[in-house]
This record gives sequence, C-alpha cells and structure tokens, in this order.
Amino acid sequence: MASFSSSPSFMAIVTLAFLVLFIGSSSAQLSTNFYSNSCPNLFTTVKSAVQSAISKEARMGASLLRLFFHDCFVNGCDGSILLDDTSSFTGEKTAVPNLNSARGFDVVDNIKSAVEKACPGVVSCADLLAIASRDSVVILGGPNWNVKLGRRDAKTTSKSAANNGIPPPTSNLNNLISRFNSLGLSSKDMVALSGSHTIGQARCTSFRARLYNETNIDASLVQTRRGNCPRTAGSGDNNLAPLDLQSPTAFDNNYYKNLVNRRGLLHSDQQLFNGGSADSIVRSYSNSQSSFTSDFAAAMVKMGDISPLTGSNGEIRKNCRKTN
Repeated sequence: MASFSSSPSFMAIVTLAFLVLFIGSSSAQLSTNFYSNSCPNLFTTVKSAVQSAISKEARMGASLLRLFFHDCFVNGCDGSILLDDTSSFTGEKTAVPNLNSARGFDVVDNIKSAVEKACPGVVSCADLLAIASRDSVVILGGPNWNVKLGRRDAKTTSKSAANNGIPPPTSNLNNLISRFNSLGLSSKDMVALSGSHTIGQARCTSFRARLYNETNIDASLVQTRRGNCPRTAGSGDNNLAPLDLQSPTAFDNNYYKNLVNRRGLLHSDQQLFNGGSADSIVRSYSNSQSSFTSDFAAAMVKMGDISPLTGSNGEIRKNCRKTN
C-alpha cells in the first residue's frame, strides 16, 4: 500500500506550504536599499535634521538613540513609543521607563516633516527612528552601519508593555541577560548595546540608591554625584548627571573603562562588571575601542530586526504622534 506522503496531492500541498512560507518570510525581510527608488534623498534629509538637533544640544544624540532602544524593546521596532495617548489606549510615553525622561519627540517630528516634504507618505516613523539613532552615533564619533529598512508603524501601543519590557536601572545581570535573550540578543550583544551609555545623562532617581546603598562604587564618584542628588526622595529627583563622566558627548569606550574602575553610574551598568559572566567582555571593550564599536554596530542591526511590522501590517503614519 503506497504511503500517503508519496501521493501527488500530498506533495503538491507540501510544495505549496513551502512556497507560502518562503514568500511570507521574504516579504518580512528588511533591506538596506528599501527606499532607494521611492525616497532617494532619505538619508541626507534625516542626517541634516539630526545634525541640526545635535548642534543645538549634544545630549539629543543620546536621546534619539534611547528612543530607538525603548521602541524596539516594546513589541518590536514599530514606532509605537512615538504615539500620544488616545481615548482607546494609553501609550508608552507615560510608562515608568519613559515618564519625564524619554525625549526628542519634537526632533522626530522635525525629521518626519522634512522627509514628508521630500517623499510624502513613503517612509515609516519606525524607520526614521532607526536611521536617526545611527546618525546620532556617527555624529558623536561612533561607528557607522548600514541601516536595514522597510518597517511599518504600529496602530496601537501599550503602557503596560513598556513598563514590563524595558529593563529598569535596578536590573541585575541575570535580569539583563534574560530580557535581551528573550528578544534574540546574546549576552555579548547586551554588553555591547549597554555601551550606548557612553553618551547621555541619567536622572537622580535612577542612581540615588546606588550612591547611598551600594559599596561597589568609586568613592570619588559618590562624592561628586551626591552633590546634586540628595538622599531624600523627592529632592532633586530630576537633577541630571552624565552616564560617562569623562566624555558624555563622545561615543567611545570610556563607559567600559569606568565599569572596570567601579565608576558605573547606574546599578544595572555596574552589574556588567561585578564578578559575573560579563566581566571578560567588559574588560575586552575597555582595552579595545575598535572591538566595542564593531560589536555595537552589529548588535544595533540585530536589535533593529526585533519583530518589525512589514508588508500589509501596520501603516505609514503621516504624523508620528498619531495613527492615520
């Protein structure tokens, strides 16, 4: 008796199934030349707007990079962090990781406006975040990489997803590794991407507990930082301090040198060099800026691949703050 699997009809079904799978997966692929025909001036338009913003305030580069991180860690890189609250959902902007700290939305508006003039209705806000984060790193002296594009924008978002998806500054090493692994990012990717803290600033509320409760911290850093971050909660909560004291607006490997010297500002930073499995990676990056920047660029591409909306999913928003 002939087996069912050898029948012509079964083989046709299998062939069709593979074809559907192949078409489905290929349509979900992002590519570096996605807008080469539909918006040929995209990269120069975005870079000009990012350059203008960073010229006015160097910190903005870190803020744009952080927006991309916080977007990708919540339901994938879909521009959801940019959505304002509506009557039907409460967005990510008021979630704990973003409230009073996520910034640069006006710059994204400016980028979107400039791109809409060049090629209306073509480029997603999610892709603009991906490009702007790369440009921010390059402008501040970091590595370049080819940004993969073709994402579409989410039509909804979730405050609770943001509260649960973004690792807080209180995270320990296992928490960090677990969260990054759940998104397809390795421990090495996690350590490399954490190097984004070589630029930018943090609020007192994010590092107060470390200053007053922890011992694996350089005494001179404690003395310096306590000056604008009082012990009492509610006092100076939003006072800022650079994540990298040496070169807060230069994308370099000083972040890792700081960790080796117990000068990580956030608890989650110092966890990367605290007698655990990430110590050797931190030490290698502290000794080689080229090794760090190469791995950072590769990890940024991987992070940009997290659950993008493609094909007929999502939309191309006209205004990054609201759905069409």
